[in-house]
Amino acid sequence: MSLACIDAGFQAGTRTLLSGVTARLQPGRFCAILGPNGAGKSTLLSLLSGQRRPASGQVRLDEHPIDRHDAARLALRRTVMPQESSVAFDFNAHEIVTLGRLPHRAAPEANEGEIVANAMALTGVSALAPRILNTLSGGEKARVHLARALAQLWNPRPDGAARWLLLDEPTAALDVAHQHSVMALVRRWASQGVGVVAVLHDLNLALRYADEVMVLAKGRLLAHGPSSQVLQPSLVREVWSTPCELVAGQDGAAQYLFGT
Repeated sequence: MSLACIDAGFQAGTRTLLSGVTARLQPGRFCAILGPNGAGKSTLLSLLSGQRRPASGQVRLDEHPIDRHDAARLALRRTVMPQESSVAFDFNAHEIVTLGRLPHRAAPEANEGEIVANAMALTGVSALAPRILNTLSGGEKARVHLARALAQLWNPRPDGAARWLLLDEPTAALDVAHQHSVMALVRRWASQGVGVVAVLHDLNLALRYADEVMVLAKGRLLAHGPSSQVLQPSLVREVWSTPCELVAGQDGAAQYLFGT
């Protein structure tokens, strides 16, 4: 059971956004996609989710092209949290999280309401249940959408198929405390067998929480492997063109100081 891209590329008009990306991701691991602005991170995530078809190469889920998976069945085991979190209608937060259970409507669980309530509690948005989504702050919206994504994948699949949680910049609108709580939460889900793939900008969050990283630059995959092995100062300076120093925190976790 894996999610893999094989020589995958994507173009927008005459612009090449991704080229020749090959990587294999496994369930039960948290992989962070990193790179400068315009590196192709969100494009790669959209290919891995099946939302876009590669212009070249393939994306395969369980060794089959992802675009050949039935869309309804795919929604039972793969969910996406996008960057943009506004909606066109005045749904409240509870209704948004409930949308995560729509793929299960043909065979609902006995405790559908409990699943929604538990997902909201897990992301700390229970008190926001009656609030209209578009009246919430950016960080509150992000946590509501994360609850929706978790509700969609709440229980292991009866057939044992791997579940995949794909997140596009899930911490961008969050304060420091919520950044760490969300990262710790998705890491716990990975430890329970869910494949987690997240686009991040914060290298220190990736170092602390991600099992592995993919580093992109100019649409190409420069490195893929364990976070501590890949995120070396030489690579950081090369890719992000900024001085940095690798230090250890009081808990022993490696972290970067920038601008030194």
